[in-house]
Amino acid sequence: MTARATTRRRQLGATMRKLRAQKGMTLEEAGQLVGVSKATVSRYETQAGPVKWLVIDALCRTYGVSDAERRAVVALAKDARQQGWWNSFADSIPESMNLMLTLEDEAVSENHFSCVYVPGLLQTRSYTTALQQANEMRRSPAEIERLVDIRMKRQEILARPNAPHLWAILDESVIRRIVGSREVMRQQLGRLLSTGDSPNVTLQILPFARGAHAAALGSFVILGGVEASLDVVYVDLHVGSLFMEKQEELDRYRLAFEYLRAQALDIDASASMIKCAYEEL
Repeated sequence: MTARATTRRRQLGATMRKLRAQKGMTLEEAGQLVGVSKATVSRYETQAGPVKWLVIDALCRTYGVSDAERRAVVALAKDARQQGWWNSFADSIPESMNLMLTLEDEAVSENHFSCVYVPGLLQTRSYTTALQQANEMRRSPAEIERLVDIRMKRQEILARPNAPHLWAILDESVIRRIVGSREVMRQQLGRLLSTGDSPNVTLQILPFARGAHAAALGSFVILGGVEASLDVVYVDLHVGSLFMEKQEELDRYRLAFEYLRAQALDIDASASMIKCAYEEL
């Protein structure tokens, strides 16, 4: 199975499990209502194996989901065998990143809180290279260049016609920490200033002066689907990645992001702070 199919299939299975659980149905009850076996419903909720989109459509109707959500899930099922742009990089991408790229490719919004580094979608090439060179996992120049290429390619989603809206809240340490060199950091801050003018990018800075805040959860990303029930939280644990989709988990991170958004500087004041950091370099 291709990397694209694997990640889309994984997302589809997780979504179907969640929808059935929300309805409070057993596998057998769901199968009886749409005319398939309990085993078929179970297989559709796993991470592998082919699916028929007509059955997915019928299950979604049985679960009573909205038309918009049903269309999104059916589209995911129809697209399960298609390969994403990152397929050519498959040998360089771990499975967790495959899933992240799939979710990001379909997201209508991304809410980032970053307390260490600039979010990948906003990094310059030299900044990304410096981060890879500083990684404790030593890589060859060729490996580093390939990973940087992946990140640069990933940024193209912000320029497409149906680009997601990126809302990034950066801890002040992100714009103060010199990554690579002063010149590399100056270029990166310049990129943030120019990107902040984009209609689908919103930047806020959470200054040191605000003291304690709602960021005890660390850096995280909320990937927004066409329906809120399709949202997923992504947390990079450095030693691995964590994806969360339970309602209580989503509620916790959504609330944290709202608190952070309220505590951070407004857009104009944030741009002024970035500009000050830029000029100091």
